[in-house]
Amino acid sequence: MEKFTLNNGVKMPVIGIGTFLMDPDHAEQAVYDALNSGYRMIDTANGYMNEKAVGRGMKKTGVDRKDIFLSTKLWPSVYEDPNAVDDTLRRLGTDYVDLLFIHQPSGNWEAGYRQLEKALKDGKARAIGISNFHDEKLAKLLEVSEVKPQVMQYENHPYYTADDVRKALAPFNVRFMAWYPLGHGDKSLQREPVFTELGRKYGKSPAQVILRWHVQFGNVVIPGSTNPDHIRANADIFDFTLTDEEMDEIAKIKKNIRYYNGSAAQEESYAQMRPDFDSQK
Repeated sequence: MEKFTLNNGVKMPVIGIGTFLMDPDHAEQAVYDALNSGYRMIDTANGYMNEKAVGRGMKKTGVDRKDIFLSTKLWPSVYEDPNAVDDTLRRLGTDYVDLLFIHQPSGNWEAGYRQLEKALKDGKARAIGISNFHDEKLAKLLEVSEVKPQVMQYENHPYYTADDVRKALAPFNVRFMAWYPLGHGDKSLQREPVFTELGRKYGKSPAQVILRWHVQFGNVVIPGSTNPDHIRANADIFDFTLTDEEMDEIAKIKKNIRYYNGSAAQEESYAQMRPDFDSQK
């Protein structure tokens, strides 16, 4: 498994299993299947309501905790809760996470980010990150933060590479972690002729070519799947390398159009949602 080195020296696998939209039973099994297939990174969140299941899946495999890169996210409603980090660790069944995010630029996100900085200092997180920040809130966070983020989790795929966000983060060497890496189920992305042609050349599926593009573009990727065959196939991208010319051809299909179109008001509404995270299975 290839790894990227973050701006604080921590090494992070380039691909992991994402658990967004997975119910607890599916998340537990997907984590188990992924770790048994050679994955060493898992991404979850308070808001996914499957942290307990993720922890169970990790333990079932018998893989040493120190060999797993685990990331999760604080939900806006707990940004001001002094117990939020400890509660998250308890649900996951671990005494630290490798990467801790704040999930949305809503609510009192400054308090949330201070929680991340404290978790880093206290050894409860090895790296910290932000998710979905952009425009003036991103600029303010970069201005007021004591510790700059190591990772930004953001929508990213060949149709959309978030160039404005990348430009803002470039001076701090912040690594991108891509969600919707395969286009959120949009078959038109995988059916682009460039991916069909490259798939034939390298004996890979269009999805595998896209995931390889991500890694060479510099993105960490977290494709989610509950199908063991798809989980294995998604990680089978390290036996070929796209040429510079092929990367340039893929760049030509960029549309600068996002699948996610949430408004500022919608983002702010997340701060009002208060799920009972401990009620999860």
